[in-house]
Amino acid sequence: MTRQGPIGVTGASGEVGGRVTRRIADRGLAQRLVVRDAARAPRLPGVEVTVAGDYGDTEAMTEALAGLETVFLVPASEDADRMRLHRSAVDAAVAAGVERIVYLSFLAAAPEATFTFARDHYWTEQHIRGTGLEFTFLRASQYLDWVPVFASAEGVIAGPAGDGRVAWVARDDIADVALVALTDPRHSGMTYDMTGPESHTLSYAAEQLSAFSGRPVTYRVETLEQAYASRASYGAPQFEVDGWVTSYVAVATGELDVVSGTVSELAGHRPQTLPEFLAANPASYAHLVPS
Repeated sequence: MTRQGPIGVTGASGEVGGRVTRRIADRGLAQRLVVRDAARAPRLPGVEVTVAGDYGDTEAMTEALAGLETVFLVPASEDADRMRLHRSAVDAAVAAGVERIVYLSFLAAAPEATFTFARDHYWTEQHIRGTGLEFTFLRASQYLDWVPVFASAEGVIAGPAGDGRVAWVARDDIADVALVALTDPRHSGMTYDMTGPESHTLSYAAEQLSAFSGRPVTYRVETLEQAYASRASYGAPQFEVDGWVTSYVAVATGELDVVSGTVSELAGHRPQTLPEFLAANPASYAHLVPS
């Protein structure tokens, strides 16, 4: 069973949205990309590009989404008022007559989640539920693609994650699942956790980065105070620093120690492991390779 009509894709110039767009094009399906900058949108067969500004412009978003049945909603960039942006985008979908939203959420989204950004995802899910629209929530674990950049150029992963474990999931695997959810309405009303095949500690990540880069990489456990102090020099707003730090703390609490079979069951293949990702993406750890 496949949806008819073009599929709407937001965030198509980003890492996940761009992958989803390419998969839809490979299937020969029509799609409309809702972007802020048309110059950055992928140029692919069957693609219509609509510029709508940001999610906060409800009127422009409504016009951009008009005539679409199914929309892939990628979260807005980190923002102190992210929930307002999400509410605006969802309300625009309702006004435009969209029937179903496939929302890229986060694992363990909850009103009191340790990871502060996961709270935004929970309330976004709740707002979507409240509209009466059909929905599919794709709750992704931390990205596998990020693991190499956890390590500094000096070969240190530092954070208050303790000995907690997380099953990182590759963006490619997320996109494979999203394609299935977008093209098969039988997934309406479902919430799926998307993870890798096994959970690991940051010590394991350091070991793998050491093996592939040929340089010793270590994991240094930070206290909360040390974590905030080490990130103070970035000059980022407090809400963003809170998100960075609590993303590690959520690992320590065990909230992200979840392994699901979603990728295998929906995408039809086993999710990538960290060694497989590193073997296929040497540029990801190039900053660690001895010169």
